[in-house]
Amino acid sequence: MPRALLSVSDKTGLVDFARGLVEMGWELVSTGGTARVLREAGLRTTDVSEITGFPEMMDGRVKTLHPAVHGALLARRDVPEHMAALAEHGITPIDLVAVNLYPFRETVSRKNVTPEDAIENIDIGGPSMLRSAAKNFASVWVVVDPNDYARVSAALHAGDDDHDLRALLAGKVFAHTASYDAAIASWFAQQRNDKFPETIVVAFERAQSLRYGENPGQAAAFYAERPGAGLAGLKQRGGKELSFNNLLDLEGALLAVDPFTNETACAIVKHTTPCGLATGATAIEAYKNALACDPVSAFGSVIAFTVPVDDATADAVSSLFVECVVAPEFSAGAVEILGRKKNLRVLEGHATWGPNSLDYKRVRGGVLVQERAPSIIDESGWKVVTKRQPTAEEYKDMLFAWRAVASVKSNAIVLVRDGATIGIGAGQMSRVDAAFMAVHKAGLAGHETQGSVLGSDAYFPFRDGVDQAADAGVAAIVQPGGSVRDGEVIAAADERGMAMVFTGKRQFRH
Repeated sequence: MPRALLSVSDKTGLVDFARGLVEMGWELVSTGGTARVLREAGLRTTDVSEITGFPEMMDGRVKTLHPAVHGALLARRDVPEHMAALAEHGITPIDLVAVNLYPFRETVSRKNVTPEDAIENIDIGGPSMLRSAAKNFASVWVVVDPNDYARVSAALHAGDDDHDLRALLAGKVFAHTASYDAAIASWFAQQRNDKFPETIVVAFERAQSLRYGENPGQAAAFYAERPGAGLAGLKQRGGKELSFNNLLDLEGALLAVDPFTNETACAIVKHTTPCGLATGATAIEAYKNALACDPVSAFGSVIAFTVPVDDATADAVSSLFVECVVAPEFSAGAVEILGRKKNLRVLEGHATWGPNSLDYKRVRGGVLVQERAPSIIDESGWKVVTKRQPTAEEYKDMLFAWRAVASVKSNAIVLVRDGATIGIGAGQMSRVDAAFMAVHKAGLAGHETQGSVLGSDAYFPFRDGVDQAADAGVAAIVQPGGSVRDGEVIAAADERGMAMVFTGKRQFRH
């Protein structure tokens, strides 16, 4: 009679899987809570303590760490000496292991969890059994994911000793235990307030296969930190499957509206950088203000809202060719209206970063790691450096401009009026070119730049950018300061009657 060892914290599908094994003539061995669930379902099971000859002890810390378990898992069936050793010590082989681990990640994600609770949810026996079984996958079936119960049952029922499936399941085990250990290592680093430990172990799970990458010749997939994390937590309410570039642009759009979480805001993003960003009294007003910044570039864009999208807003958006729309919620009518565009992806929900998240940028042979830039603006260190003070309205637009420019690719310049961008210069090799581009874009869209406010993500290295802005009628500038030529830049602003604020902080986005 083949023997299966079942010991799971996630009981999903357990009883049906176990019943199927019993019907095929398998003997069940289990531990603690798993044994109780099986018996309550009317299934006969043997306690692990019966095969080890030792009771579970130390509050369950020690129950499966025994040769009667690991010898039964690790013995190669094709090696006579291994089988003789089992017979000599009265050990019955274990032919299948279904184990999933103590919920460590779920435990530490709870508010006010104590270190003691976290440590008690570090599984020791489970990973050991999984690794033993996975190492000997040629002889032992190993299941770490309840989603695999059905195909394992089907293979066993068909009498199919599927080596490829066994190998796949073994690989899933080592990926799973690596991810589990990575979460534990990360938690220990957080306990030390060590943002950059000596070793960073990062594990991701495939959330979605993609048709291709940035271009059709590149294979691609989307991996998430855990199921439902970040973009993987958005619910698709309509449209065809998301692409690689859609996901990149969704991140850019959400980044643009992050600083406006408590306001009604809309960002229109093209190639991960905004071509329009605005606030408004309603979703449709914010959308129209954002679209007015650069309606030409908005073609084929991704749009993000900070508030629910109603029927009227959906109707306005549907008149434009858009790749994706993301919002916390959509009215039933909005889903129906946007659904008429078969290629328009509609994403609903909140995609947020976890606490203490780091930013990773891939380079050849490694990664660059940094803290994530804060989305909340601290204006306590702002300083007016010109003779003229900004007016109340100018200062309000400075606050908007400083939040808006953070999501624009460097070198970045935004022109702002009344809580909306009217011109954006992004990704230019010089700051004066970025200023020129912002003014040029504003003119193409028919915006009056006289009296507008300019935001710059980094300092002006020369006065030419300020002169460019002044020639366009810009009334006030918000920028980090810090150039060796700050004096010249301030003098230029004073000469032109402009107000200028130094924030003391740079906002590059390479």
